Amino acid sequence: MDKIRIVGGNQLNGVIPISGAKNAALPLMIASLLCEDTLTLENVPRLRDVALLTQILSNHGVDYSVDGKRAGQDTMTGQTIHLNASNIVDTTAPYELVSKMRASFWVIGPLLARMHTARVSLPGGCAIGTRPVDFFIDGLKALGADIEMDRGYVQADAKGGLRGGRVVFPKISVGATHTVMMAATLAKGESVIENAAQEPEVTDLANCLIGMGAKIEGAGTDTIHIQGVDSLGAHRHPVIPDRIETGTYAMAVAMTGGEVTLEGARGDLLEGALDVLRQTGTEITETNMGLKIKRNGAGISPVDVSTEPFPGFPTDLQAQFMALMTRSKGVSKITENIFENRFMHVQELARLGAKITLDGQVASVEGVETLRGAQVMATDLRASVSLVIAGLAAEGETTVSRVYHLDRGFERLEEKLSRCGAVIERISA
Repeated sequence: MDKIRIVGGNQLNGVIPISGAKNAALPLMIASLLCEDTLTLENVPRLRDVALLTQILSNHGVDYSVDGKRAGQDTMTGQTIHLNASNIVDTTAPYELVSKMRASFWVIGPLLARMHTARVSLPGGCAIGTRPVDFFIDGLKALGADIEMDRGYVQADAKGGLRGGRVVFPKISVGATHTVMMAATLAKGESVIENAAQEPEVTDLANCLIGMGAKIEGAGTDTIHIQGVDSLGAHRHPVIPDRIETGTYAMAVAMTGGEVTLEGARGDLLEGALDVLRQTGTEITETNMGLKIKRNGAGISPVDVSTEPFPGFPTDLQAQFMALMTRSKGVSKITENIFENRFMHVQELARLGAKITLDGQVASVEGVETLRGAQVMATDLRASVSLVIAGLAAEGETTVSRVYHLDRGFERLEEKLSRCGAVIERISA
């Protein structure tokens, strides 16, 4: 397996282009199953999860093509993908594919809506929590689906098609909101989703579906109304910039000091996180290029934070913020409210000299004067990049192993950071 080697101590200065959002691109790609015409997506990041989902969609019969690189085009620029599901040849999503990426379970919504049947493997648990599929199943049942569990698979049928209905989620779920919203676009009559996720990725999917001909109101609020239509059509849609990548690099600059412009970043997508970052002493300025992040060398102020659904502080930035707090001038408390097992990076940060104590879902972080490089191991996507942030500020050399986690969600991370002065390189296995 590849490793990332970092020699800490350098400030970051320059420009980092922000990629298209992985968490927006995946449901957009799955939405291609809803229509016979071509869905074209721009600004799609070059990531392992995107490549895997392309393989999964191909299994269902989706044809895809990727625009070739144009002369002079920066390799950091997102790709354009064309997806055509005119001929769905298989409505089964097998375990060997679904088990590699939980988001692939979401195909159950579009397949059921368009083909009136779907057989999708249960995705199982994951390292940061069980994330059950009950909300997905109950939501589709509310739209008239008959669902049975059969040897590790969800067998869903809707003879005559789905019907509009009222879906009330007992807890906010981004994935379930994506799935039920896609399914409801082709249901007969009106559907209402209550306690819906309000994340920007949900709004981006809704905007794409509207461009395809869907009738959706209220995306971005806790109540979404969908009037079903007979069919959807071709559309061209740009993927929004990645707010988690934006927050990650902003925290890296706050950690090392310096000044970096995050090109293409949008502050409205993560105002909660940016407000917290400003409290640490980091300067954030919106420009016509994106966001300018600056810390002039003054100490990092400790800030208490709790993860919440959007528009609150995102759980996907919790590990990165914890890395930043390891160098603060005091004690901060970080409360994880979304996932029950998302502190696995604590022990790895401790190998670098961090002082962190855990009490259930609350981590107390006592800032230290110096972190020291060490060999560390990534446990999940966001935890892995928190170790990179810590390594950028640590004395000496840090080696992060199991970086395949990074490749799932960060496009050319070592190249983007090295362009801004970081001493970082990938060591191939």
